[in-house]
Amino acid sequence: MTLYIITIVIMVITGLTSYRAFEDRKLKAQFIFLPAKIKETGEWYRFFSSGLIHADWMHLLFNMYVLYSFGQSVEQYFGYYFGEIFGRILYLVMYVLAIGASSIPDYKKHQNYYGYAALGASGAVSAVVFASIFFSPWQGGIGLLFIPGSIPPMLFGALYLWYSSYMAKRQMDNIGHNAHFWGAVFGFAFTLLISLIFQFGLVEYFFSELYNGLLVSNWF
Repeated sequence: MTLYIITIVIMVITGLTSYRAFEDRKLKAQFIFLPAKIKETGEWYRFFSSGLIHADWMHLLFNMYVLYSFGQSVEQYFGYYFGEIFGRILYLVMYVLAIGASSIPDYKKHQNYYGYAALGASGAVSAVVFASIFFSPWQGGIGLLFIPGSIPPMLFGALYLWYSSYMAKRQMDNIGHNAHFWGAVFGFAFTLLISLIFQFGLVEYFFSELYNGLLVSNWF
């Protein structure tokens, strides 16, 4: 467990806060992402507090399951390449910033609409998933719900971004597809940036793996 201590701490805090918000409507109202309220009162903390609460148990359990599944390997990668302590600090910074960054487009879009609200850690969880794709673009595989088997991470990433963008434009449900899209982009970009700064060999490795994977894949 010590290998994924940051992931476990995030899950525990998010789980406890979400559980409290299920029972306490006042807490939920204080934490939820409300663009118009932020613009009116300057309550910028809502960009981040909204990632600590969820709509219901299914919403919470799904996000925490995905976080646990990918967070273990991503936290280890960060610790291995950027240092045991510093790497895990970077991992935590990425997760927290992804909550806020993934909400910025929706803030710009809905800042004058008092009927819009959002909550959940999906943007940050998407960032973790796409950080894992940077470290391992072709190895292993990512499964899709209700579809047997798995597909290469890079292909999954492309499909995920396309689907999130498509569904965000269609606005057919109450899922924050826009936050999913931008959280994913942020997670990949953050990991790429810190690799450029602290571990340039990782960038070279990624593009080498990307090229080799495209070269031998059956899709190209």
